[in-house]
Amino acid sequence: MLGCALWAAAGCTVSYSLSGGSVPPSAKTLSVAMLDAKAPLCPPQAAQAITETLRDLMLAQTPLNLIQQDGDIAFEGAITGYDVQPVAIQADETAAMNRLTITVGIRYTNKADSKADADFSVSRFADYPSSQDLGTVEGALVEDIGKQLAQDIFDRTLGNW
Repeated sequence: MLGCALWAAAGCTVSYSLSGGSVPPSAKTLSVAMLDAKAPLCPPQAAQAITETLRDLMLAQTPLNLIQQDGDIAFEGAITGYDVQPVAIQADETAAMNRLTITVGIRYTNKADSKADADFSVSRFADYPSSQDLGTVEGALVEDIGKQLAQDIFDRTLGNW
């Protein structure tokens, strides 16, 4: 009986799980390349802010060590959409709110499980009053949207969604 239990245990693999995520046991490192600001209206500081937010979230929710490049788990990509559109049109045909939408294209590489490799896009938005200039609220909007995008990227790759 003990032999059967040992044999069964020998065939099992363990994966780390923090905050609902799953990291292959052989993965020790993580790399998140600086996102490119490829969208026409995207300021470079937005790409940097979203990259840092993604790095912070991955470090907080995985046991992996961050390295510059070629991590066991690797993320790279670009901001492919950065658009402002009016929403909540009023009776006088003016917009009460504007919406900033940011789209990020991601390439995810998992050296431990190449079947998990993926290319995908995620998109999130935040609304702000049309009476405010984008330049005055942009930093806060990018921070808020960046957190949502980082969580979506985690969920699609290591979150087992």
